[in-house]
Amino acid sequence: ASEPDQMVQRGRYLAQIAGCNDCHTPGYMESAGAVDEKLWLTGDTVGWHGPWGTTYPPNLRLVAQMLTEDQWVIHARTPRRPPMPWFAVRDMTDSDVRSIYQYLRHAGPAGEPAPAALDPGVEPPEPVFRAPPPPPAEKGG
Repeated sequence: ASEPDQMVQRGRYLAQIAGCNDCHTPGYMESAGAVDEKLWLTGDTVGWHGPWGTTYPPNLRLVAQMLTEDQWVIHARTPRRPPMPWFAVRDMTDSDVRSIYQYLRHAGPAGEPAPAALDPGVEPPEPVFRAPPPPPAEKGG
């Protein structure tokens, strides 16, 4: 197999084992991964709500179409609001981050952009996963 094909296959594998599909593919987590690959990484309208506000998993297949590979590496490693574990991507090798990009580009554009994030204090529409509120601050004494 050629190097580009190997990168695409590695990117596909990483998207599966790194948990990318759990949030960025509609219904993936709830169905234990039984989602047609044509829907993988197309974002989701289920929000993640917590003290940071509400975030929605972006459609990575559309995002990758707008970026060069070098821009993707920077974008993928940029700190994000919860629940995105951006620090896990930060710790991936450059080759792994680039392989994910190659898989996304190979898969091609599909789906719609995810909803925009909501600021703290703005009540999101359902469906939404809710993080527990932080514990109350202890009073000194």
